[in-house]
Amino acid sequence: MAAQEIKSEKRKQYSSEDISVKESVSSPGKRLERLCEIEGMSRSELARRLNVAPSQISRILNGETKSISSDILIRAAKEFQVTTDYILGLDVESAGKGDAEKEQNGMKSEKSNIYIPMLLMSTAFRPGQCLDMIEQLEDADVKKMAYCEYYYFTGQHDKAVDLTELYLNHSDPMLRLSACLIHTFANLSLNRIHAAKGGLESLKENLSKVLTTETDRKTMAMGIFVAMAASTLLHLPVGEIPPLSDYLNELPKGMRLWGCYVLAHKAYLEQEYEKSLGIVQTCKMLSTEIYPIALIYLNLMGAMACMNLRKSDEAKEYFMEAWKIAQPDGLIEGIGEHHGLLQGLIETCLKSEYPEDYKKIIQITYQFSYGWRRIHNPVTKEDIADNLTTTEFTIAMLANRGWMNAEIADYMDMTLRTVKQHLSSIFNKLNIDSRGQLKAYMLK
Repeated sequence: MAAQEIKSEKRKQYSSEDISVKESVSSPGKRLERLCEIEGMSRSELARRLNVAPSQISRILNGETKSISSDILIRAAKEFQVTTDYILGLDVESAGKGDAEKEQNGMKSEKSNIYIPMLLMSTAFRPGQCLDMIEQLEDADVKKMAYCEYYYFTGQHDKAVDLTELYLNHSDPMLRLSACLIHTFANLSLNRIHAAKGGLESLKENLSKVLTTETDRKTMAMGIFVAMAASTLLHLPVGEIPPLSDYLNELPKGMRLWGCYVLAHKAYLEQEYEKSLGIVQTCKMLSTEIYPIALIYLNLMGAMACMNLRKSDEAKEYFMEAWKIAQPDGLIEGIGEHHGLLQGLIETCLKSEYPEDYKKIIQITYQFSYGWRRIHNPVTKEDIADNLTTTEFTIAMLANRGWMNAEIADYMDMTLRTVKQHLSSIFNKLNIDSRGQLKAYMLK
């Protein structure tokens, strides 16, 4: 079942033989109807995208018309990224045969050359089965890029960099975007700032090509998604891009969820914490499958919003839900990336009960934060503190949010005297003498 889901979500060109035999799809109308089911698209939405009357689409899907106009046929093929022969059922006998011959000749089938960026992020699988899912991928390039994501999200940055370097100049723009995005952040965590900046510039160049080339809305949506992913995590602009909210429904489900995380993060940065939390809650209520990467980030965002709404118990629930999804596969990178904004949740929820995992996450935090500041601070002209320990940074964040010393002590499970000692150390390191001056050095 998992392999079939992967095919249906990640490859938009399907073998007509697979569909006709396994799904009993025997006519153009039935084939289009099946593609709509796979994409979660209603008949009225298909009519809108093809710019035809809903009644005309209904007649086609119900088999009430004997033929499809060439204009509608071409638009439908482009929309679903399949061949017109596939819709008409003319490639049944040749399906698979040509592909095998091409593979024997060392060539890539056209059918296997349809990619989406950040595949792992967009895939549903049971926590604990991440590697099993990746191993079931059939396309060699897709599998390697999925491993790139796995290595990055598990904090194995060296391995991620080694693999991404194979794809930075790949002919497919979606694989290039994935490679540039992972290459940038993995090098950032390795403190290879020159390489990270180079990856970011390559990312911008490739995004510009995608966004300025006349292309279909799905490709445009995926380019916008990658741009927003980079911009959100770096807190930096990556150029002029259309609003992601206008393109969310063009994305695969898992990517759509992560796109909602981006919108929630944007609301958070604008201090609209209720709105941010509302986006998270809505996404979780509407999710019927587990997309681990997206749900980890959404739950972390929920925790962050709750902390700023002074709902620390609810924040802990969101954080622990993220942790339960992340732990089985070791997908802890996102937790480390959000350390400062989580305002002590890592310490209060993991330090005692999961000491070894806590150490790994804190190591990721130091690596990511140091590299992030080296890129972020010079561009924004901000001076986010880079010489505080993770505990000091957490206390400084809470103090900056208006928490009293006694509240911090209770929340962090330390004595009032220890809190005061940490604050004294923080003030000395930042060369300031009051809480009011913390604002210039803290994350927003």
